[in-house]
Amino acid sequence: MANEKLFWVGIKALIENGEGKILLLNSPGWKQKEIEAHWDIPGGRIEENQSVEEALKREVQEETGITNIENSEFFTAVISNHEIDFEGRTIGLLLMIYKVTTPENSKIKLSGEHTAYEWVDKEEAAKRLAQKYPPEFTSLLR
Repeated sequence: MANEKLFWVGIKALIENGEGKILLLNSPGWKQKEIEAHWDIPGGRIEENQSVEEALKREVQEETGITNIENSEFFTAVISNHEIDFEGRTIGLLLMIYKVTTPENSKIKLSGEHTAYEWVDKEEAAKRLAQKYPPEFTSLLR
């Protein structure tokens, strides 16, 4: 049992606008966890006693300022290329990704977790997300 890898479950929102562009957030990285700056999609961990839908709405609101998710549909689940050291153990990240629709006039207001955002085409999104996400996810964007 001590040799088994532990995973945290995360929820991610793949937000596509009316022009077919994907919302990406720039993360400055975590020096204490040796993760470099990278592009990501909104999301985070599911908290105790929280449904997937509640976690998705909370994370999108916290990271983008968007308060209204009109639709969410399961897209895929993948194991992240990033791992986290926690209490002397290496923790993997299992990411459940949902396609999300938000109102077209939504204004982005970043949290302190990110330094910038961009709406990019799917090909560019796949390239930028390849640092954190495996090809099983990024190939679906092309």
